[in-house]
Amino acid sequence: MLAQLLSGGAFGFLGKALDKIFPNPEDKAKAEAALIQAASEGRINELSADMEVMLAEAKSADKWTSRARPSFLYVIYLMILMAVPMGVVAAINPDLATHIAAGMQAWLAAIPDALWTLFGAGYLGYTGAREYGKKRLLDSLQNVGRPTK
Repeated sequence: MLAQLLSGGAFGFLGKALDKIFPNPEDKAKAEAALIQAASEGRINELSADMEVMLAEAKSADKWTSRARPSFLYVIYLMILMAVPMGVVAAINPDLATHIAAGMQAWLAAIPDALWTLFGAGYLGYTGAREYGKKRLLDSLQNVGRPTK
């Protein structure tokens, strides 16, 4: 198992070194087991550090750090929910509703396209990177103790 892991790439020399240092197969197997355990412990320590960073972000007192995505979604939810009172306003006074909608449209149209693009790219990049990091962490947790290729 470890021989396959150590046979290629930059670690190929370790497999050859184990053969020369431990000609006895039992001693070599013990050394391989120790190397696997050390690699697993190192990976577990790395994963623990990653988890601590994520937990620190989640527990942060800074609401922009811990709640950036949910805050954005709350704004979107608010915009959707505002359709209900706007429907009532439209039923009572259609001209007022039209003027409110035109005012909101003008307000949002005043934001430069480059700023919308920057916001979209930043938000998608941020969420994509977070999801990639979480997937990588989950994959790593599932593979702890298994040799990597």
